[in-house]
Amino acid sequence: MDATVLARIQFATNISFHILFPAITIGLAWILLFFRLRFTFTGNRAWEYAYFFWVKVFALTFALGVVSGITMSFQFGTNWPGFMEKAGNVAGPLLGYEVLSAFFLEASFLGIMLFGKHRVSNRIHLVSTFLVAFGTTLSAFWILALNSWMQTPDGTHMEAGRVVVDNWWAVIFNPSFPYRFLHMLTASFLTAAFLIAGVSAWRARRGVDGPGTWQVMRTGVFLAAILAPAQIFIGDLHGLNTLAHQPAKVAAMEAVWDTERGVPFTLFAWPDEATRSNRMAVEIPYAASLILKHDPQGEVRGLNEFRGQHPPVAMVFWSFRVMLAMGGLMLLVAWWGAWSLRGQRRAGPSLLLALSAMTFAGWVAVLAGWYVTEIGRQPWIVSGLLRVEDVVADHASATVAGTLLGYGLLYGFLLVSYIGALRHMATRPAASLALGPARLVPQAGKPA
Repeated sequence: MDATVLARIQFATNISFHILFPAITIGLAWILLFFRLRFTFTGNRAWEYAYFFWVKVFALTFALGVVSGITMSFQFGTNWPGFMEKAGNVAGPLLGYEVLSAFFLEASFLGIMLFGKHRVSNRIHLVSTFLVAFGTTLSAFWILALNSWMQTPDGTHMEAGRVVVDNWWAVIFNPSFPYRFLHMLTASFLTAAFLIAGVSAWRARRGVDGPGTWQVMRTGVFLAAILAPAQIFIGDLHGLNTLAHQPAKVAAMEAVWDTERGVPFTLFAWPDEATRSNRMAVEIPYAASLILKHDPQGEVRGLNEFRGQHPPVAMVFWSFRVMLAMGGLMLLVAWWGAWSLRGQRRAGPSLLLALSAMTFAGWVAVLAGWYVTEIGRQPWIVSGLLRVEDVVADHASATVAGTLLGYGLLYGFLLVSYIGALRHMATRPAASLALGPARLVPQAGKPA
């Protein structure tokens, strides 16, 4: 296989593994702050128990995200040196800002969240949790600013084959950034919501649920019930922005080959690039034009206008449908759960099973959406400025294949280990906790 294709697969493997963990930690950090606030204002020790249980999950997830992120950044030098050589004036500062302003903040105060239970006051715990949550969001801000600039570059020009910055404000707040940032934050909250609801449901089914289990389950379910429809609305805005700035990506998402009006929405098909047509298509008349143009007779540009300049169609097409299907399933389960858990009701066996099965649903949706975004940018690494083939390292195929195999085996082992560790933590019976008021500021040497 071509070394460039192998290098792309290797980077996709790395980023697919890495994004699983920030997709949890960004939302989970703010949920932990909510747990801490609930404990502070109610004195209910069940919220404190939930806080310290999920802090451990957060720390494990954060550690894997950091390790895989460092490994991924090395590839800019090993497999994609041309990217940093040509676009380093943008990528270097933005990645540096992320480390200096966000990573140090998260790593510093996470220690207090983990080990400060009997050592610092509740107020310090609150402040530390807020700073970690703020740091995770700030980290997402800088990373998505860079990635969005790669999708819709602004505020720069090419000079002697290199990107030169004209306006940092325009670089950071490029045309797609607000939509992508909000879309990713909401996706992370949904991922974390289904994780905490799913683990809590699994604990309830195993009979190891404690005083905080049902409160955590309700938190996850109601958060998902609110955010799932909000994500659909945000996704629609994001799609309209993508249509305006990356029409070839949208044409691949919908497998539209010819520019026409009244375009149907293709539910299922097999896009065939050889014949430039869709096989076995199941379509809803006029629906694509209605969704994309908000007009059933709206005109949608087809892939034939972008010959040689459009992404691989089948991968983008199917990834988009996986994302949509999983998003719809998350909405249905969240609303079912919210209705079943209203008041002080408890979930029945069917809902507990459904929530358990949906524990990692957010991962599926995030990965599918990420593939749409990244594969949909091809053949560009920076849309309209730099092509992928112009920045890849000149390695032998065997070299890249060997490291790709190594990464695949290592990440497979780490992923199985992570899920196994999470299962082990969730299997442990809950400690016996008093549900009455608690002393929020421990005395020296005495547990609260």
